[in-house]
Amino acid sequence: MKSTQSNKTAIAIIAGLFFIFGFITWVNGALIPFMKTINELTEAQSYLVASASYISFVVMALPASYLLNKIGYRKGMSIGLFLMAAGALVFIPAAEARTYWMFLAGIFIQGTGMTILQTAANPYITILGPIESGAKRIAIMGIANKIAGALGSVIFGALLLSGIDEVKEIVNQVSLDEKAILLDQMADSVFVPYLVMSAVLFVLGLLMRRAPLPHVEAEASLEEETQAGSKKTIFQYPQLWFGMLTLFVYVGAEVIAGDTIIAYGLALGISASKAKFFTTFTLMAMVGTYALGVALIPKYLSQNKALQISAVIGLVFSFCIISTTGFTSVLFVAALGIANALVWPAVWPLTLDGLGRHTKTAAAMLIMAISGGAIIPPLYGRLVDSGKESLIDSGLEAADALALAAKESYYILIPCYLIIFGFSGFVKRSRKKYNI
Repeated sequence: MKSTQSNKTAIAIIAGLFFIFGFITWVNGALIPFMKTINELTEAQSYLVASASYISFVVMALPASYLLNKIGYRKGMSIGLFLMAAGALVFIPAAEARTYWMFLAGIFIQGTGMTILQTAANPYITILGPIESGAKRIAIMGIANKIAGALGSVIFGALLLSGIDEVKEIVNQVSLDEKAILLDQMADSVFVPYLVMSAVLFVLGLLMRRAPLPHVEAEASLEEETQAGSKKTIFQYPQLWFGMLTLFVYVGAEVIAGDTIIAYGLALGISASKAKFFTTFTLMAMVGTYALGVALIPKYLSQNKALQISAVIGLVFSFCIISTTGFTSVLFVAALGIANALVWPAVWPLTLDGLGRHTKTAAAMLIMAISGGAIIPPLYGRLVDSGKESLIDSGLEAADALALAAKESYYILIPCYLIIFGFSGFVKRSRKKYNI
């Protein structure tokens, strides 16, 4: 009974961390058009907002794993929260100078803090109970994550995008001095929200040092024990490498669905007052699907079957985005939340199952795969830029060219969902081959 109560407390604490991840990560949906305006960026440059956050997972995942092994979960998570608080503070001088690289530095520092937290939280919640229900527990974390993301997107969308339509209309019609004043005033809107964010994260970092987290370790599977002679190193687990690739493309697809949808709506001519809610549509689609996962996995639906269904839905909706127009197309981008929700919860237990003593290192490597969010969205931005230029050269008006290029560039999602589907088939065949 004590163990059960202890696990419930731990799940609640980790859910709180996932809430923080979601709130800060999904603010990017509002930051991208905000940064594009105040720093006068191209589409590709604006998506470096996502890159700065996600590239930190590549750079810091293995150091984070080393840190956690040295000082433990609680102290490590506390340091992660302090780093996120420091990153939020960097936004204040960045806004004062209206310097893009300083904003990116602040986002990278926040990403470093999140890397430490994610490296600890994901494997922890996966092995806190039976591996067969790992996706269910992670789906619960996902609900906390995406509800927070929806709140962050709405709150920061209102704070940062207020008046952006008017600024964009007049910014090229005034003198350089007047334009600088307008953009400086718009940049100043980050002061209060990021100061509050920093203070809250600092307090949470102090509280985390006293959090009652039970100690858990992954147990070696029977297969690992019997095959110890043939599988000595982490490099001999093919599901890990395929799992990393799968998470790489998945995170890229998830970030595109959540972080491009506002900019896509604006490109279609939808006002910022309406478009600022679009990321929330995506996240609420994910929350609803997470709830289904909690109810259905593993009693009615296996983790692998949930992954297969998600990949098929992602493929269908990607084609629908490209083949529809206007607000309908935006709704299909939001509906990708349905396809994305159960991928992360399913891939983690399917990849870590049977890795035993390699679990911590494998978890750090899976965290590194989050770098897909740093690479794939800017590729989408480059496709939009190049497509727009080609369409303008062919005689299309600039606004129409941007809208069409933004829509057609969503074809980058199709290979992502094909890889996710391939991983589900690989895991199914591997389990039959090795009787696991």
